[in-house]
Amino acid sequence: MWRSDFTFSKRLLGTLLVILGLLAAGGIIAVDLLDAGREGGIGPAQQLALVVSIGLILLGATLIPLGHDPA
Repeated sequence: MWRSDFTFSKRLLGTLLVILGLLAAGGIIAVDLLDAGREGGIGPAQQLALVVSIGLILLGATLIPLGHDPA
């Protein structure tokens, strides 16, 4: 049932990082939009989280073209 020779490929790792980054960025923006009555907009912690999530997206996007080599 389970293959013992399974390894994460760079393409799979990149895809997972892009998805994680998109979910994180979307969640941060959704929290800001749902709490619209609060003044101030996106705060410093949210800005940092957005920068980290965009970094994950970019890192994942650079791994995807590397193919099925082991990560």
